[in-house]
Amino acid sequence: MTRKKALRMVPAMALVLCLSAPALAQTQAPAAAPAPVAGMTAQQGKAQAMPSSFDLRQAVEYGLANNPTMVSARAQLLGSEYDVNTAMANFLPAATASYGVLSYDKQPKSGGYNTSDQTLWSAQLNLHQPVFTGFQLLSTYQRAKLAKEQNEAKLTQTELALIGAIQTNYLAHLKSKLDVKSAQDSVERMASQLKVTTAFFEVGLKPRLDVLQAEVDAATAEQALLTAKNAHDTTRAKLNSLLNLPLEAPVTYMGELSYLPFSMALAECLDRAYKARPDIQIGVKSVGMAEKDQTIAGSAFYPQVSADYNYYKKGDSPSVNESKYLSNSAKEYWTVGANASWTFFQWGSTYNKYKSGGENVNKMRADLENTKLNAGFEVKQYLLNQRVAADSIAVAHKSVDAARESYRMALARYQAQVGTNTDLLTAQAAVSNSEASLSQALSDYQTALSNLYIAMGEKNPPLEIR
Repeated sequence: MTRKKALRMVPAMALVLCLSAPALAQTQAPAAAPAPVAGMTAQQGKAQAMPSSFDLRQAVEYGLANNPTMVSARAQLLGSEYDVNTAMANFLPAATASYGVLSYDKQPKSGGYNTSDQTLWSAQLNLHQPVFTGFQLLSTYQRAKLAKEQNEAKLTQTELALIGAIQTNYLAHLKSKLDVKSAQDSVERMASQLKVTTAFFEVGLKPRLDVLQAEVDAATAEQALLTAKNAHDTTRAKLNSLLNLPLEAPVTYMGELSYLPFSMALAECLDRAYKARPDIQIGVKSVGMAEKDQTIAGSAFYPQVSADYNYYKKGDSPSVNESKYLSNSAKEYWTVGANASWTFFQWGSTYNKYKSGGENVNKMRADLENTKLNAGFEVKQYLLNQRVAADSIAVAHKSVDAARESYRMALARYQAQVGTNTDLLTAQAAVSNSEASLSQALSDYQTALSNLYIAMGEKNPPLEIR
């Protein structure tokens, strides 16, 4: 008897623990947060102090740590880790506790004897364990893992997009700095030319028309300088926004446009792109997730099997300890059993849902192939852009040297009274145009290089040749 009572105490203690679980949870320390997300460093989880200057690498790293799009992508990845934990928990038994009261209008009787209390209090504990769900639980768990891996690839894709945006705008900012310098030199040349023309006019060597033309050209150069400064400030504001800095933050972006020889062949670029591009990895995971969705839909073809353990306790008071009329076996007992159910006919609903999932798998596979085609095209496009810009740089350097020498000679001829004002203005315009072409070629080359690395799925914050 003592052993039987001890065995009956086990489910009773389990019931008490289930009923008291919410109160116990409130007194315990919060659960530990999941492990850090892949690709997320401790530095990226904290706001950094704003530096006064950046080089290209520092700007990219600061943007990756502070841009809101990265915070969003990391939150999405962290949420998918919780989804994996949820899917894993579904394999384990679920515990349900219930407690209630039932009052009869008349005293329950049978054969002239009272069989139960007129007011009956009852408590129940149920443990439900899925045994076979037609592979639904397994497929759901595998799908959750694929979704997590897909979000990791999406985080990488967001990082690459942000790196590309920062590098492109950084290079545009450096180009605008060169444009400002070129415009300032043009203003100085126009001012010097105006002085010379005015001096010649005052001694009667040049007509008033040349002075007026020189004044117009000087004013035009001033306007070009204002436009260049405005573009310079605009690119700084854009960079500040990408780095999550105040738009008017007085940050200095250091560096200069330069030529970095790139010798990688198309085949190698394509090979690296197919292995590293996150959008291709996202497509692969999408195919896998669609296959798991089809398996989940097909789980309805199979019977569902589960096991249940139930513990009951009844009494005539809220403590469910005593009863005047219930026997000991009726007051406290437990049951254990297995259940199987099978919905074997639904007018083709399950079949059509399963076939629809198969077509979705075919769609995802076609989308993946299209993604690979677009990836190859992007790599080819940016590699060609890089090569064209590289050729343009050499031509632009020669053009600048020739234009500056031409201007020097035109200025000397004008001062020696053997050249015209028109020749000098033409030479000045050629210098400005050639300098603009050189800065544009350098910017186009490094921008194409940045786009090429992004197209290959590679992070290259300092934009160095690898």
